[in-house]
Amino acid sequence: MNNDLAPTYQRLFGQYWVLWYSTSNNYSIVKSEFKSLLDLYLKSNSLDEFGSKISSVEHVSNLITITNNLKTYLESCNASNTSSLEDSAEFNHSNSNITKYYSVNDKLITVNYDTELVKNTIHPALAHLEINKNNIDAQITFDIYLNKGQLSLFKNQQLITSVPQRDYHLLQGKFIMQLLCVMHDKKESDWVGTFHGSTISDGTNTILFIGNSGKGKSTLCALLSANGYELLADDVSPMLAKDGHIYHNPSAISIKEGAFSVLQPLITDFENLPITVFNKNKGPLRYLPCDHPKKDNYPCKAIIMVNYEADAKTNVEPASIKTILETLIPDSWLSRHPLHAEQFLDWLKTVHLYQLTYSDTDSVITELSTIFNEFKSN
Repeated sequence: MNNDLAPTYQRLFGQYWVLWYSTSNNYSIVKSEFKSLLDLYLKSNSLDEFGSKISSVEHVSNLITITNNLKTYLESCNASNTSSLEDSAEFNHSNSNITKYYSVNDKLITVNYDTELVKNTIHPALAHLEINKNNIDAQITFDIYLNKGQLSLFKNQQLITSVPQRDYHLLQGKFIMQLLCVMHDKKESDWVGTFHGSTISDGTNTILFIGNSGKGKSTLCALLSANGYELLADDVSPMLAKDGHIYHNPSAISIKEGAFSVLQPLITDFENLPITVFNKNKGPLRYLPCDHPKKDNYPCKAIIMVNYEADAKTNVEPASIKTILETLIPDSWLSRHPLHAEQFLDWLKTVHLYQLTYSDTDSVITELSTIFNEFKSN
């Protein structure tokens, strides 16, 4: 059979295999039974040989269906999903209508926006870093503007990315990556990935919290931050290849309207945080800045999938790799470099995987404190 379509790396997690395909940078999670069938298919030299190998476990009449399903699966996993930049996106200085200056790790960054709408894709999360220029030259200048339905990001007048307006979150992610590179003196190729999740530290280790929108992930991180824990990164958590640590992302925590009443009595001056309305589906947002962590990076010991349920008892239980990756991967950026992919898979083997259900703020903080303390004692 066509072994060119075989996965490049594979790791077993309980009853699931995680397979990585280098041509597409695709991570596939399959059960052990399917993996065994796939191995037989890839190791067979012909359809007849494959049929003889599976005849003891599968009815021969199903051979064509099974073969077609495996072939379709492999082709899908190897299909490239890379997209090219819009050739029409050219730098135009006249679009620099709104200018903001930010100080990040003692580096001055200038960001030009063309409209208030475009400014609201980036600025609210960085507003606490804004400074007056005071005649200091910026090390890096970014320009972000909307033209003919395309949202474009430039760095020092060079196009970084251009995406359809509806995919503005892709530009936000690319901007944060560029900001992290400036902040930590790195290149994009130095990172294993940026995980779609928020990272909290106890000053020694970290936990990466993931979850679908509206499930209480940011609310939980705000609660932990207000109770002595350090916010290392909200929403975009970068991992450096050199040490496998999660690094600081200075963006403020985005808080949805549904959490305002929960956080207002617990966080000083919460009601004075400005409200931003950018995406009607997300509704009004407040951005909560947090203190700079004592260190810029920490090792990550666990991934916890968060689910807020009204009146639910706090419950932490083990989660499958399937549950974790199907939530983590879709909105994360993961390097397609083979060494980074292998490092990501190896790291997953070392971290604890949990799912958390909560509603009571006191009990969830107690439960998570216990988990952090267990990491210290191990």
